[in-house]
Amino acid sequence: MPELSFKGKEFVHNHHLTVPHRPLVPDPAKGIGPARLDGNLIIQGDNLHALKSLLPLYAAKVDCIFIDPPYNTGNEGWSYNDNVNSPMLQAWLKENPIGIEDGLRHDKWCAMMWPRLKLLHELLGEAGSFWVTLDDNEVHRARLMLDEIFGEQNFVSAICWANKVSPANDALFFSQDHNWILVYAKDAALWRPTRLDRTEDQEALYTNVDGDERGPWNSLAFTSNKSAAERPNLYYPIKHPNTGVNIYPPEGSTWRTSKEKCEELINDGRLFWGVEGTARQPRLKRFLSEMEGVVPRSVWGYERFGSTQEATLEIRSIGLSFPTPKPKALLDAILKIASDPNSIILDSFAGSGTTAHAVLAANKKDGGDRKFILVECEDYADTLTAERVRRVIEGYAYTGTQREELLKQSITFTDLRRANRLLEQIDSIENLDGHRFDRIDKKVKDGVLTVEGVKAVQQQAEGLGGSFTYCTLGAAVDMDKLLTGEQLPDFAQLGALLFHTATSEALDPAKATAPDAQGLGYLGESSALHVWLIYRPELAFLQSREAALTLTKARTLAETRPGKRHLVFAPAKFVSQKLLDAERIPVDFAPLPWALYRVERI
Repeated sequence: MPELSFKGKEFVHNHHLTVPHRPLVPDPAKGIGPARLDGNLIIQGDNLHALKSLLPLYAAKVDCIFIDPPYNTGNEGWSYNDNVNSPMLQAWLKENPIGIEDGLRHDKWCAMMWPRLKLLHELLGEAGSFWVTLDDNEVHRARLMLDEIFGEQNFVSAICWANKVSPANDALFFSQDHNWILVYAKDAALWRPTRLDRTEDQEALYTNVDGDERGPWNSLAFTSNKSAAERPNLYYPIKHPNTGVNIYPPEGSTWRTSKEKCEELINDGRLFWGVEGTARQPRLKRFLSEMEGVVPRSVWGYERFGSTQEATLEIRSIGLSFPTPKPKALLDAILKIASDPNSIILDSFAGSGTTAHAVLAANKKDGGDRKFILVECEDYADTLTAERVRRVIEGYAYTGTQREELLKQSITFTDLRRANRLLEQIDSIENLDGHRFDRIDKKVKDGVLTVEGVKAVQQQAEGLGGSFTYCTLGAAVDMDKLLTGEQLPDFAQLGALLFHTATSEALDPAKATAPDAQGLGYLGESSALHVWLIYRPELAFLQSREAALTLTKARTLAETRPGKRHLVFAPAKFVSQKLLDAERIPVDFAPLPWALYRVERI
């Protein structure tokens, strides 16, 4: 498979492995509801470090990832700031921010994205999907990176999203009216998208011209593009119900179903021969009540999936401002396709917080329990990202525009001949209804005259409900400071990190137990092990005999949870592995850094 080469790739290829673990530090004053790390999260901090901090709790647990990273247009002013231990990359830091004149800006973008994509891949569940929005600047390089990281067999689609309502008339060549949305599955053999709901226009295609008691229906041709030679069992006569004439498929085609299935359809009244019953070929009825949703397509129009203009109006209506928001309609569609009521959704380039807004709205709509995790490195993580979420949870004063249609009429030549009469009708509307509105808009589009009353409104938007925990990133876990006792994380943080390090799986806080009086706590069960930790964040305890694994403790653990081997993290042990094996006690010891303390001196 072809691979993407970029300057610095050899230094960032495994950089995600060297990123230190930083604990998530809740700030209860900035969230809503009780602080908890297994609920909705908004994290302020570098997303590379935040993603590494999420691994112990969320590795392979996220169902849908959506990101909207820098598009690298050359005008964004983003900076490459990953602390990669390489003189070449360190030299790049002196050239920030990255601009259009930077000849290595594409290499830097790839170097910035690679370790983040690697961590996102680790966080994504086996049946999950990954979505990223980009424009033409980097989409081709992103595709090659994602093929390497996810596997090209897991590429799903490159959606062309028409995100502009009006063309850019000052464009030198073409008005760029679209963005791309790349979609990958963690495992394409496992991921299946949910179909989209039908729009009103799509449902309007279903009618009931014959008064069928089963309700509105649409129809499709009863012929297929296979020939009689290819499908001889699909070539047979159908007796016309009104003329009695045997009807054969047109030359070069066959019927859609076998003769036996056709008889069932006829008996069930599903073949339609026209309103008058005189059609030369039957059509197959498809009832709206029996139809599933619409298969997602690879071209998305702004009418249904939102536009940049719509997104700007949305954020303004909440009383906030952001230069490049994403429309909620876009995230609504992605969540419909890629999540269920209990999914975990991650956005590590959170920006204006549209993803969280869409998650809360989806839960409000269907009573679901979807959870969002947002990461934003900028200072506006609190004042914009989290503030939007606070407002949509609790409700906010809405300022917007209300439109009321006062006249809609197709324009004919007769209307043009009587233009004065039409203008008088419009004048009359303005005189009668003008006082109710700030202005009256009149326009003719596609031969249709529309007159609308427009009024600015202020009202209180109802809150969607919900909660979230606001977090920052704590100091990186420093092994030297652990050894000296200068930095002692709490039991839950250390336990989650050790569990993930030992098993490559995420810890489930609901299955863990708090440490007992002897500092012994159960971390959880992996696919192969029961994992335990003997620990208290107290230097005196870590240097005491209580903190050691003993034969008695090992026997108790094995008896408490039989069936798998047990892995025990502890500062020291007072029992040899040889004795444990001889006694057939399925317990293994993993030393904490504090095992280097000389327990004997106590």
